[in-house]
Amino acid sequence: MARGKKGRVVSGWLVVDKPAGITSSAVVNKVKWAFSAQKAGHAGTLDPAATGVLAVALGEATKTVPYVTDALKCYRFTVNFGAATTTDDAEGAVIATSASRPSDGEIQAALPAFRGDIQQVPPQFSAVKVDGERAYDLARGGEEMDLVARALWVDRLEMTARPDADHVELEMVCGKGGYVRSIARDLGRVLGCLGHVQVLRREWSGPFTAAQGISLDEIDRLAKTDELDGWLKPLELGLGDLPEVRATPEGAVRLGHGNPGMVIGTGLTYGDEAWASYEGRAIAVGTYRGGELHPARVFN
Repeated sequence: MARGKKGRVVSGWLVVDKPAGITSSAVVNKVKWAFSAQKAGHAGTLDPAATGVLAVALGEATKTVPYVTDALKCYRFTVNFGAATTTDDAEGAVIATSASRPSDGEIQAALPAFRGDIQQVPPQFSAVKVDGERAYDLARGGEEMDLVARALWVDRLEMTARPDADHVELEMVCGKGGYVRSIARDLGRVLGCLGHVQVLRREWSGPFTAAQGISLDEIDRLAKTDELDGWLKPLELGLGDLPEVRATPEGAVRLGHGNPGMVIGTGLTYGDEAWASYEGRAIAVGTYRGGELHPARVFN
């Protein structure tokens, strides 16, 4: 692949199985270094204490990040009953305790309220902005905020195990912007016993699964080698939730210049979002309008 002054021109997705104890941004920086890549980004932040799927986009694949971010994600997590913390997970200081513990039946009865379209208040330690500042920066300074509730789609939330009275293991599939820590906090409040996240792992995110993931140790070992390139997945995977249309030769030329181009597709209606391919690769994503794709993003 060609090399420029600022790094390699390399595109695709790397699925990282993130370990605990490192930020998502640090993982992206590690991947960017390992590939000597010009550009990198990720599709959905994981808390430093969390593990699992962190999908890192390189080069042109960064243009598909919004479509993976919007996709459903699956989390497995353990709630520790009996204590509330400043961060709503085990990293924070305990601020309240309770001797009460719920039964399995009480937990099962509480879960339906957390499914479907719900309103969720982000944790005090979160990346949401308050008057232009990150909530976690204000929280570190000792400020307590009244954060605005946000809409969240929870497709599924199930109890998978009850190891002991103090803990419950849950699996949740949800849409964009979900805070597992808020689910644990609010579940503890509803059950009258308080609670916080003890362990959190993202099993899959859109088309990417933990089974596909590469470890940071392996990234270090394979850094700047052709073998690491072999772990890259095509950028088209990031468009998997959108219908594909095929560009005509003339349409491909026009789309490549950012203009509406003729495409061939079935089952689409006027105004649908879709991506166009030509000769086996993605060339643009945009809005379908009567036989043409009006591009919002063009892939070089």
